[in-house]
Amino acid sequence: MVISMVYVAILGHGVVGSGVAEVLRKNADSIAHKAGEPIEIRRILDLREFPDLPYADKFTKEFDDILHDPDIRIVVETMGGLHPAYDFVKSCLLAGKNVVTSNKELVAAKGDELLEIAKNNNLNFLFEASVGGGIPILRPIDQCLAANEVYEIAGILNGTTNFMLTRMIEDHMSFEDALALAQKLGYAERNPSADVDGHDACRKICILASLAFGKHVYPEQIHTEGIGNITLDDVKFAEAYGGVIKLIGRVSRLQDGRVSGLVAPMILPAASLLADVNDVFNGIMVRGDAIGDVVFYGRGAGKLPTASAVVADVIDEVKHLGARKYLFWERGAEGYVCDWKENAVSALVRFRCPETHAALAQVNAVFSGAAIVSAPHAPADQLAFVTPSMTEAELDAKLASLQNMTLLSRLRVAEL
Repeated sequence: MVISMVYVAILGHGVVGSGVAEVLRKNADSIAHKAGEPIEIRRILDLREFPDLPYADKFTKEFDDILHDPDIRIVVETMGGLHPAYDFVKSCLLAGKNVVTSNKELVAAKGDELLEIAKNNNLNFLFEASVGGGIPILRPIDQCLAANEVYEIAGILNGTTNFMLTRMIEDHMSFEDALALAQKLGYAERNPSADVDGHDACRKICILASLAFGKHVYPEQIHTEGIGNITLDDVKFAEAYGGVIKLIGRVSRLQDGRVSGLVAPMILPAASLLADVNDVFNGIMVRGDAIGDVVFYGRGAGKLPTASAVVADVIDEVKHLGARKYLFWERGAEGYVCDWKENAVSALVRFRCPETHAALAQVNAVFSGAAIVSAPHAPADQLAFVTPSMTEAELDAKLASLQNMTLLSRLRVAEL
Protein backbone atom coordinates (compact mmCIF):
# COMPACT_ATOMS: atom_id res chain seq x y z
CA MET A 1 0.00 0.00 0.00
CA VAL A 2 1.34 3.41 -0.98
CA ILE A 3 1.01 5.98 1.80
CA SER A 4 0.81 9.54 0.57
CA MET A 5 2.33 12.39 2.52
CA VAL A 6 0.49 15.66 3.10
CA TYR A 7 2.89 18.58 3.16
CA VAL A 8 2.08 21.73 5.12
CA ALA A 9 3.75 25.11 5.45
CA ILE A 10 3.67 27.46 8.43
CA LEU A 11 3.70 31.22 8.03
CA GLY A 12 5.41 32.63 11.10
CA HIS A 13 7.42 30.96 13.86
CA GLY A 14 6.36 33.02 16.85
CA VAL A 15 4.49 31.74 19.90
CA VAL A 16 1.68 30.01 17.99
CA GLY A 17 3.70 29.00 14.92
CA SER A 18 6.40 27.32 17.00
CA GLY A 19 3.67 25.59 19.00
CA VAL A 20 2.11 24.23 15.81
CA ALA A 21 5.50 22.89 14.68
CA GLU A 22 6.03 21.31 18.09
CA VAL A 23 2.65 19.57 18.15
CA LEU A 24 2.91 18.34 14.55
CA ARG A 25 6.33 16.81 15.24
CA LYS A 26 5.74 15.51 18.77
CA ASN A 27 2.38 13.87 18.02
CA ALA A 28 3.12 12.91 14.42
CA ASP A 29 2.03 9.25 14.72
CA SER A 30 -1.29 9.89 16.47
CA ILE A 31 -2.03 12.83 14.16
CA ALA A 32 -1.38 10.63 11.10
CA HIS A 33 -3.74 7.99 12.50
CA LYS A 34 -6.50 10.55 13.08
CA ALA A 35 -6.00 12.31 9.75
CA GLY A 36 -5.68 9.08 7.75
CA GLU A 37 -2.43 10.27 6.20
CA PRO A 38 0.95 11.36 7.58
CA ILE A 39 1.53 15.11 7.76
CA GLU A 40 4.94 16.69 7.36
CA ILE A 41 6.15 20.28 7.63
CA ARG A 42 7.65 21.28 4.29
CA ARG A 43 8.43 24.97 4.88
CA ILE A 44 8.30 27.58 7.65
CA LEU A 45 8.31 31.24 6.68
CA ASP A 46 10.18 33.57 9.01
CA LEU A 47 12.71 36.36 8.51
CA ARG A 48 14.67 35.15 11.53
CA GLU A 49 17.03 32.19 11.62
CA PHE A 50 16.78 29.26 14.01
CA PRO A 51 19.98 27.26 13.43
CA ASP A 52 19.70 25.23 16.63
CA LEU A 53 16.28 23.76 15.94
CA PRO A 54 16.07 20.16 14.70
CA TYR A 55 13.99 21.40 11.75
CA ALA A 56 16.23 24.36 10.87
CA ASP A 57 16.38 23.19 7.25
CA LYS A 58 12.64 23.89 6.85
CA PHE A 59 12.96 27.67 7.16
CA THR A 60 12.69 30.11 4.30
CA LYS A 61 12.53 33.89 4.09
CA GLU A 62 10.73 33.83 0.75
CA PHE A 63 6.94 33.46 0.62
CA ASP A 64 7.19 32.41 -3.04
CA ASP A 65 8.99 29.23 -1.93
CA ILE A 66 5.69 28.21 -0.34
CA LEU A 67 3.27 29.72 -2.83
CA HIS A 68 4.86 28.05 -5.86
CA ASP A 69 5.53 24.64 -4.29
CA PRO A 70 2.84 22.33 -5.75
CA ASP A 71 3.44 19.72 -3.04
CA ILE A 72 2.30 22.04 -0.25
CA ARG A 73 -1.43 21.51 0.07
CA ILE A 74 -2.14 23.20 3.41
CA VAL A 75 -0.78 26.52 4.66
CA VAL A 76 -1.00 27.49 8.33
CA GLU A 77 -0.96 31.25 8.96
CA THR A 78 0.14 32.28 12.47
CA MET A 79 1.72 35.65 11.73
CA GLY A 80 -1.05 37.78 13.22
CA GLY A 81 -2.13 41.22 12.09
CA LEU A 82 -3.88 42.12 8.86
CA HIS A 83 -0.90 42.69 6.60
CA PRO A 84 0.87 40.86 5.08
CA ALA A 85 -1.23 37.97 6.42
CA TYR A 86 -4.25 38.89 4.29
CA ASP A 87 -2.23 39.07 1.07
CA PHE A 88 -0.45 35.79 1.81
CA VAL A 89 -3.63 33.89 2.72
CA LYS A 90 -5.53 35.22 -0.27
CA SER A 91 -2.67 34.28 -2.59
CA CYS A 92 -2.54 30.76 -1.15
CA LEU A 93 -6.26 30.21 -1.65
CA LEU A 94 -6.12 31.52 -5.22
CA ALA A 95 -3.18 29.16 -5.83
CA GLY A 96 -5.30 26.16 -4.77
CA LYS A 97 -3.95 25.67 -1.25
CA ASN A 98 -6.13 25.07 1.81
CA VAL A 99 -5.53 27.46 4.70
CA VAL A 100 -5.74 27.30 8.49
CA THR A 101 -5.30 30.45 10.57
CA SER A 102 -5.36 31.54 14.20
CA ASN A 103 -5.53 35.21 13.17
CA LYS A 104 -8.62 36.84 14.68
CA GLU A 105 -7.89 40.23 13.14
CA LEU A 106 -7.75 38.68 9.67
CA VAL A 107 -10.95 36.64 10.04
CA ALA A 108 -12.90 39.49 11.64
CA ALA A 109 -11.96 41.92 8.86
CA LYS A 110 -11.73 39.69 5.77
CA GLY A 111 -13.42 36.39 6.66
CA ASP A 112 -16.32 36.82 4.24
CA GLU A 113 -14.03 37.46 1.27
CA LEU A 114 -11.64 34.62 2.09
CA LEU A 115 -14.46 32.14 2.69
CA GLU A 116 -15.94 33.04 -0.70
CA ILE A 117 -12.60 32.46 -2.44
CA ALA A 118 -12.26 29.11 -0.68
CA LYS A 119 -15.79 28.13 -1.69
CA ASN A 120 -15.25 29.09 -5.33
CA ASN A 121 -12.05 27.03 -5.47
CA ASN A 122 -13.38 23.98 -3.59
CA LEU A 123 -10.97 24.61 -0.72
CA ASN A 124 -11.17 24.88 3.04
CA PHE A 125 -10.41 27.97 5.11
CA LEU A 126 -10.61 27.07 8.80
CA PHE A 127 -9.92 29.22 11.87
CA GLU A 128 -11.05 27.48 15.07
CA ALA A 129 -8.12 29.00 17.02
CA SER A 130 -9.12 32.58 16.16
CA VAL A 131 -11.66 32.59 19.02
CA GLY A 132 -11.01 31.14 22.44
CA GLY A 133 -7.54 29.71 21.74
CA GLY A 134 -7.86 26.01 22.52
CA ILE A 135 -11.54 26.18 23.55
CA PRO A 136 -13.71 24.38 20.97
CA ILE A 137 -16.34 26.95 20.01
CA LEU A 138 -16.61 27.55 16.25
CA ARG A 139 -16.98 23.91 15.29
CA PRO A 140 -19.64 23.25 17.97
CA ILE A 141 -21.65 26.27 16.78
CA ASP A 142 -21.33 25.24 13.15
CA GLN A 143 -21.94 21.51 13.65
CA CYS A 144 -23.11 20.37 17.09
CA LEU A 145 -25.62 23.22 17.50
CA ALA A 146 -26.64 23.31 13.84
CA ALA A 147 -30.23 22.26 14.65
CA ASN A 148 -30.67 25.35 16.84
CA GLU A 149 -31.64 28.88 16.03
CA VAL A 150 -28.87 30.61 17.95
CA TYR A 151 -30.25 33.96 19.07
CA GLU A 152 -27.56 35.27 21.41
CA ILE A 153 -23.86 34.84 22.18
CA ALA A 154 -22.13 36.54 25.08
CA GLY A 155 -18.85 35.92 26.73
CA ILE A 156 -15.60 36.78 28.43
CA LEU A 157 -13.36 36.67 25.39
CA ASN A 158 -10.11 38.23 26.58
CA GLY A 159 -7.95 36.59 29.23
CA THR A 160 -5.78 39.64 29.92
CA THR A 161 -8.64 41.91 30.97
CA ASN A 162 -10.33 39.10 32.87
CA PHE A 163 -7.13 38.53 34.85
CA MET A 164 -6.89 42.25 35.61
CA LEU A 165 -10.52 42.53 36.73
CA THR A 166 -10.12 39.42 38.89
CA ARG A 167 -7.16 41.01 40.65
CA MET A 168 -9.11 44.24 41.15
CA ILE A 169 -12.05 42.32 42.63
CA GLU A 170 -10.21 39.75 44.75
CA ASP A 171 -7.03 41.63 45.72
CA HIS A 172 -8.33 45.22 45.56
CA MET A 173 -5.59 46.20 43.11
CA SER A 174 -5.89 49.41 41.17
CA PHE A 175 -6.24 49.21 37.40
CA GLU A 176 -2.63 50.39 37.01
CA ASP A 177 -1.24 47.78 39.42
CA ALA A 178 -3.31 44.99 37.84
CA LEU A 179 -2.01 45.94 34.40
CA ALA A 180 1.59 46.02 35.64
CA LEU A 181 1.18 42.53 37.12
CA ALA A 182 -0.37 41.22 33.90
CA GLN A 183 2.59 42.58 31.95
CA LYS A 184 5.07 41.10 34.43
CA LEU A 185 3.47 37.66 34.08
CA GLY A 186 3.38 37.88 30.29
CA TYR A 187 -0.41 38.11 30.02
CA ALA A 188 -0.38 41.67 28.66
CA GLU A 189 1.75 43.20 25.91
CA ARG A 190 3.95 46.24 26.47
CA ASN A 191 1.29 48.12 24.48
CA PRO A 192 -1.89 46.61 25.97
CA SER A 193 -4.35 48.64 23.91
CA ALA A 194 -5.80 45.73 21.90
CA ASP A 195 -6.73 44.00 25.15
CA VAL A 196 -7.67 46.76 27.60
CA ASP A 197 -9.51 48.88 25.00
CA GLY A 198 -11.68 45.91 23.99
CA HIS A 199 -10.50 45.48 20.37
CA ASP A 200 -9.45 41.85 20.84
CA ALA A 201 -12.84 40.92 22.31
CA CYS A 202 -14.59 42.86 19.55
CA ARG A 203 -12.86 40.87 16.80
CA LYS A 204 -13.80 37.60 18.47
CA ILE A 205 -17.46 38.47 18.99
CA CYS A 206 -17.64 39.56 15.33
CA ILE A 207 -16.41 36.14 14.21
CA LEU A 208 -18.91 34.38 16.47
CA ALA A 209 -21.77 36.58 15.24
CA SER A 210 -20.84 36.07 11.59
CA LEU A 211 -20.77 32.30 11.97
CA ALA A 212 -23.91 31.99 14.12
CA PHE A 213 -26.09 34.43 12.18
CA GLY A 214 -24.77 33.77 8.66
CA LYS A 215 -23.70 37.27 7.60
CA HIS A 216 -20.45 39.12 8.22
CA VAL A 217 -20.35 41.50 11.17
CA TYR A 218 -17.40 43.88 10.93
CA PRO A 219 -15.50 45.22 13.97
CA GLU A 220 -16.28 48.83 13.07
CA GLN A 221 -20.00 48.01 13.37
CA ILE A 222 -19.72 47.00 17.04
CA HIS A 223 -19.52 49.74 19.66
CA THR A 224 -16.55 48.88 21.84
CA GLU A 225 -15.49 50.12 25.27
CA GLY A 226 -12.55 48.88 27.33
CA ILE A 227 -11.82 48.63 31.03
CA GLY A 228 -9.46 51.60 31.33
CA ASN A 229 -11.96 53.65 33.35
CA ILE A 230 -12.86 50.95 35.85
CA THR A 231 -11.98 51.92 39.43
CA LEU A 232 -12.04 50.18 42.78
CA ASP A 233 -15.12 52.26 43.62
CA ASP A 234 -16.86 50.67 40.62
CA VAL A 235 -15.88 47.24 41.94
CA LYS A 236 -17.21 48.14 45.39
CA PHE A 237 -20.60 49.36 44.12
CA ALA A 238 -20.98 46.38 41.77
CA GLU A 239 -20.37 44.09 44.74
CA ALA A 240 -22.92 46.00 46.81
CA TYR A 241 -25.43 45.42 44.02
CA GLY A 242 -24.66 41.69 44.14
CA GLY A 243 -22.58 41.39 40.99
CA VAL A 244 -19.10 41.35 39.47
CA ILE A 245 -17.61 43.38 36.62
CA LYS A 246 -16.54 41.51 33.49
CA LEU A 247 -15.57 42.69 30.01
CA ILE A 248 -18.34 41.17 27.89
CA GLY A 249 -18.74 40.80 24.15
CA ARG A 250 -22.40 40.31 23.30
CA VAL A 251 -24.42 39.89 20.10
CA SER A 252 -28.11 39.15 19.62
CA ARG A 253 -30.34 38.44 16.66
CA LEU A 254 -33.35 40.77 16.66
CA GLN A 255 -36.86 39.82 15.54
CA ASP A 256 -36.54 42.02 12.44
CA GLY A 257 -33.48 40.05 11.29
CA ARG A 258 -30.92 42.64 12.28
CA VAL A 259 -28.13 42.08 14.79
CA SER A 260 -27.31 44.12 17.88
CA GLY A 261 -23.86 44.01 19.42
CA LEU A 262 -21.69 45.57 22.09
CA VAL A 263 -18.34 45.09 23.80
CA ALA A 264 -18.12 46.77 27.21
CA PRO A 265 -17.53 46.15 30.91
CA MET A 266 -20.78 44.92 32.43
CA ILE A 267 -22.04 43.90 35.84
CA LEU A 268 -23.08 40.26 35.93
CA PRO A 269 -25.22 38.84 38.75
CA ALA A 270 -23.29 36.53 41.07
CA ALA A 271 -25.51 33.63 39.96
CA SER A 272 -24.51 34.02 36.29
CA LEU A 273 -22.72 31.11 34.66
CA LEU A 274 -20.04 33.60 33.59
CA ALA A 275 -19.56 35.30 36.97
CA ASP A 276 -17.10 32.67 38.22
CA VAL A 277 -14.93 32.72 35.09
CA ASN A 278 -11.79 34.26 36.57
CA ASP A 279 -8.13 35.03 35.89
CA VAL A 280 -6.97 34.28 32.32
CA PHE A 281 -9.85 31.93 31.56
CA ASN A 282 -12.51 32.60 28.94
CA GLY A 283 -16.19 31.69 29.08
CA ILE A 284 -18.58 31.87 26.14
CA MET A 285 -22.34 31.46 26.49
CA VAL A 286 -24.36 30.38 23.45
CA ARG A 287 -28.16 30.58 23.62
CA GLY A 288 -30.22 28.43 21.26
CA ASP A 289 -33.93 27.79 20.98
CA ALA A 290 -33.60 24.03 21.48
CA ILE A 291 -30.51 23.63 23.66
CA GLY A 292 -31.00 26.63 25.97
CA ASP A 293 -27.81 28.05 27.47
CA VAL A 294 -24.47 26.33 26.80
CA VAL A 295 -21.18 27.64 28.20
CA PHE A 296 -17.75 26.88 26.76
CA TYR A 297 -14.92 27.38 29.25
CA GLY A 298 -11.14 27.17 29.23
CA ARG A 299 -7.88 28.96 28.61
CA GLY A 300 -8.37 31.39 25.77
CA ALA A 301 -4.74 31.79 24.77
CA GLY A 302 -1.28 30.29 25.13
CA LYS A 303 1.19 28.53 22.89
CA LEU A 304 0.06 24.93 23.11
CA PRO A 305 -3.70 25.43 23.70
CA THR A 306 -3.87 27.58 20.56
CA ALA A 307 -1.61 25.19 18.63
CA SER A 308 -3.95 22.35 19.62
CA ALA A 309 -6.87 24.09 17.88
CA VAL A 310 -4.77 24.94 14.83
CA VAL A 311 -3.57 21.37 14.36
CA ALA A 312 -7.12 20.07 14.81
CA ASP A 313 -8.08 22.24 11.81
CA VAL A 314 -5.11 20.86 9.86
CA ILE A 315 -6.31 17.31 10.56
CA ASP A 316 -9.82 18.30 9.46
CA GLU A 317 -8.48 19.73 6.21
CA VAL A 318 -6.45 16.60 5.49
CA LYS A 319 -9.63 14.57 5.89
CA HIS A 320 -11.41 16.88 3.46
CA LEU A 321 -8.81 17.43 0.75
CA GLY A 322 -10.78 17.95 -2.43
CA ALA A 323 -14.08 17.92 -0.53
CA ARG A 324 -14.95 21.32 0.92
CA LYS A 325 -16.49 21.57 4.38
CA TYR A 326 -19.48 23.87 4.58
CA LEU A 327 -18.16 26.75 6.65
CA PHE A 328 -19.43 29.96 5.15
CA TRP A 329 -21.16 33.27 5.76
CA GLU A 330 -22.36 35.99 3.43
CA ARG A 331 -20.88 39.44 2.94
CA GLY A 332 -22.07 42.04 5.42
CA ALA A 333 -24.67 44.64 4.51
CA GLU A 334 -25.36 48.23 5.47
CA GLY A 335 -27.99 48.42 8.19
CA TYR A 336 -27.58 44.77 9.18
CA VAL A 337 -26.09 45.74 12.55
CA CYS A 338 -28.35 48.18 14.37
CA ASP A 339 -27.11 51.43 15.88
CA TRP A 340 -25.90 50.63 19.39
CA LYS A 341 -27.91 53.55 20.70
CA GLU A 342 -31.01 51.43 19.97
CA ASN A 343 -29.83 48.69 22.35
CA ALA A 344 -31.88 48.14 25.49
CA VAL A 345 -29.85 48.81 28.62
CA SER A 346 -30.10 48.95 32.38
CA ALA A 347 -27.12 50.56 34.09
CA LEU A 348 -25.61 51.19 37.49
CA VAL A 349 -24.73 54.89 37.43
CA ARG A 350 -22.77 56.75 40.06
CA PHE A 351 -22.74 60.51 40.65
CA ARG A 352 -21.00 63.01 42.86
CA CYS A 353 -23.51 65.56 44.09
CA PRO A 354 -23.24 68.32 46.71
CA GLU A 355 -26.85 67.90 47.85
CA THR A 356 -27.72 64.21 47.93
CA HIS A 357 -31.33 64.77 49.06
CA ALA A 358 -32.02 67.12 46.15
CA ALA A 359 -30.22 64.73 43.79
CA LEU A 360 -32.31 61.80 45.02
CA ALA A 361 -35.49 63.74 44.33
CA GLN A 362 -34.28 64.38 40.76
CA VAL A 363 -33.43 60.72 40.25
CA ASN A 364 -36.86 59.58 41.42
CA ALA A 365 -38.52 62.09 39.09
CA VAL A 366 -36.43 61.22 36.01
CA PHE A 367 -35.93 57.48 36.59
CA SER A 368 -39.17 56.04 37.89
CA GLY A 369 -38.36 52.71 39.52
CA ALA A 370 -34.63 53.33 39.97
CA ALA A 371 -33.00 51.15 42.65
CA ILE A 372 -30.61 52.97 45.00
CA VAL A 373 -27.33 51.14 45.67
CA SER A 374 -25.39 51.80 48.88
CA ALA A 375 -21.81 50.61 49.29
CA PRO A 376 -19.97 50.34 52.63
CA HIS A 377 -17.67 53.27 53.38
CA ALA A 378 -18.72 55.09 50.21
CA PRO A 379 -18.15 58.89 50.20
CA ALA A 380 -21.14 60.80 51.55
CA ASP A 381 -21.35 62.95 48.43
CA GLN A 382 -21.85 59.99 46.08
CA LEU A 383 -25.18 58.63 44.87
CA ALA A 384 -25.51 55.37 42.94
CA PHE A 385 -28.57 53.72 41.46
CA VAL A 386 -29.61 51.15 38.85
CA THR A 387 -31.85 52.44 36.09
CA PRO A 388 -34.87 50.67 34.62
CA SER A 389 -34.38 49.22 31.14
CA MET A 390 -34.46 51.69 28.24
CA THR A 391 -32.51 52.37 25.06
CA GLU A 392 -28.97 53.70 25.25
CA ALA A 393 -30.17 56.92 23.60
CA GLU A 394 -32.92 57.38 26.19
CA LEU A 395 -30.47 56.73 29.01
CA ASP A 396 -28.06 59.36 27.64
CA ALA A 397 -30.84 61.93 27.44
CA LYS A 398 -32.11 61.26 30.96
CA LEU A 399 -28.63 61.37 32.48
CA ALA A 400 -27.92 64.65 30.69
CA SER A 401 -31.08 66.17 32.21
CA LEU A 402 -29.88 65.76 35.79
CA GLN A 403 -28.71 69.08 37.26
CA ASN A 404 -25.81 69.78 39.64
CA MET A 405 -24.69 66.14 39.51
CA THR A 406 -21.30 64.97 38.17
CA LEU A 407 -21.37 61.57 36.48
CA LEU A 408 -18.56 59.37 37.79
CA SER A 409 -19.34 56.08 36.09
CA ARG A 410 -21.93 54.15 34.15
CA LEU A 411 -21.81 50.35 34.08
CA ARG A 412 -24.32 48.28 32.15
CA VAL A 413 -26.10 45.52 34.04
CA ALA A 414 -26.41 42.29 32.05
CA GLU A 415 -28.74 39.40 32.87
CA LEU A 416 -26.62 36.54 31.58
